[in-house]
Amino acid sequence: MPEETPKPAWLNYKPLQKESISVKFFFEEMKDRFKLRLLAGSKGLEKRITDKNLHRPGLALAGYVGLFTFHRVQIFGNTELYYLHSLSDEDRIKAFSTLASFSIPCIVITNSNEFDPNLIALCEEYGIPTFLTPIETTKAIYFISDFLDDQFNLHTSIHGSFIDVYGVGILFVGKSSVGKSEVALDLIERGHRLVADDVVVVTQKGEGILMGSGTELGGHFMEIRGLGIINVREMFGIRAIRFQKRVEVIVELEVWDDKAVYTRTGLDESVVQILGVEVQHLKLPIIPGKNITVISEVIALNYLLKHYGYDASSEFAKNLEHKIAIKSEDGGATERVTPYFEHDFE
Repeated sequence: MPEETPKPAWLNYKPLQKESISVKFFFEEMKDRFKLRLLAGSKGLEKRITDKNLHRPGLALAGYVGLFTFHRVQIFGNTELYYLHSLSDEDRIKAFSTLASFSIPCIVITNSNEFDPNLIALCEEYGIPTFLTPIETTKAIYFISDFLDDQFNLHTSIHGSFIDVYGVGILFVGKSSVGKSEVALDLIERGHRLVADDVVVVTQKGEGILMGSGTELGGHFMEIRGLGIINVREMFGIRAIRFQKRVEVIVELEVWDDKAVYTRTGLDESVVQILGVEVQHLKLPIIPGKNITVISEVIALNYLLKHYGYDASSEFAKNLEHKIAIKSEDGGATERVTPYFEHDFE
């Protein structure tokens, strides 16, 4: 089991979580992606969504409101619409009026289903924003839930440089002026991709996953001391950036300390917890002549090898144990074997 390292100074972050988002924000973010169209209730766009979970109000339409979670986004799929269509005009209006009397943030109708004009009028009267999407119910629920997860999950800001190296998200952290941006710039020059520099927004995404991105203000700008601000996207092109990436390895850069203990074998992995998620943590000492960029690439490649089942440290330890076992069996009298090398005639 990897051991968790003591909490370093760079990890003194404050976990944040949104309490609510406006329906207007929800609509603006979703309308182009999922062809969301406003049918009614524009005066209710300032209402707040306070829960990332969704609700399908079948029981509430049937008259049972004891467990009606009205504060959630309400999804009207085929089942709800077919039920309403099966009712007489009077019963349909009565059933929907019961639901509309609650403080509902908004309604999303899926599959481009037709909605009774009388019910649209009720949504307008009660100020319930009502949206229509052509996406089928199951997919709509998945996409909307995914969006709301992003909005309501824990997030924080960490000072560092976040780079996609061979598809591995490496977050470089450390004291100010230690050289995080310079290492990131060197990696970009070698064909890797910048996610964010200086302020990295880290968001908990599902179980055991952290996603990192930049801020709207920071974009893909970088500050290089002695040079100033550069725009990586404009300078290196669209291939040099990405907007988000999973945080997989934390590399802490620090000036070499003779008294510090640095791993030599890699057998004892250390981890840090960010927002309750364990992330691999490496301390990389900086000394003159040390090529941090190449080492960073090796860190990414080694991470990929471990991901696919090969651990060089463990293999070396197994080989060593095997040799020791053989020597122990024959009392240490094993003759040293020198391999035969063919002549090189070049």
